[in-house]
Amino acid sequence: MEDYLYIVYGDILSKMTLFIIGLGLSGTKDITVKGLESIKKCNILYLENYTSQFHATKEELETLYGKKIQLADRAFTETQTNKILQEAKEKNVAFLVIGAPFSATTHIELFFAAKKRDIFVEVVENASVLTAIGITGLSLYKFGRTTTIPLQHEHITSPYEVILNNKKNKLHTLCLLDIQGKKLMTAREGLDYLIRCGLNKDERVVGCGALGSPDVEITVEKANDIHIKKFPQCLIIPGELHFKEEEALEYYAHVKK
Repeated sequence: MEDYLYIVYGDILSKMTLFIIGLGLSGTKDITVKGLESIKKCNILYLENYTSQFHATKEELETLYGKKIQLADRAFTETQTNKILQEAKEKNVAFLVIGAPFSATTHIELFFAAKKRDIFVEVVENASVLTAIGITGLSLYKFGRTTTIPLQHEHITSPYEVILNNKKNKLHTLCLLDIQGKKLMTAREGLDYLIRCGLNKDERVVGCGALGSPDVEITVEKANDIHIKKFPQCLIIPGELHFKEEEALEYYAHVKK
């Protein structure tokens, strides 16, 4: 086992640590107190910027934290893991994640890669879309498998197959929408794809925009009629509804957010 490097903070002896910190969904104010305290300890800050859209710029975060931030896109995160881990052996490093820390496969891979090298890791949790969808009134216990609709979806039918399988089990389906660089898939694009796959254009669908923010947009309409303005967006295809869930969807169907 490799030796840990320690540094003294006042009279406290502390290990060099890789912090994986969730930033929440809506902007600079969503970070937890624990997250801010962890960032203060760090010498190097990385911000992943490929799993979702964040309602704050890198410059705004740098002003808040008082430290420079390096952007980490998908290619950097997947190919420069060794660099990040080597730095974490010698300094405190923060890997900042939009939403919750483990909302993407790459982040959990970074966690286990660090563990396998005996690098001390601390995870600071936060909200994610998987919990923020509770505002729709649909029970989180009744969601089945989540699926992602890719921007490049020619000859791909697996997202629609997930919806069909969930419906067989009377479960709701959360459909995440792809992001590639600055291009974010819209709910309308996602639904047009699902309709081509076989989704009934009259199917009742929940459309969500800017979940977790004060300006969240939720609409309940037929699949052929949904248009959402705010980003990032996602879709929910309801399964069997409890009467309280039905009441919630009726509310959103008649009240424009």
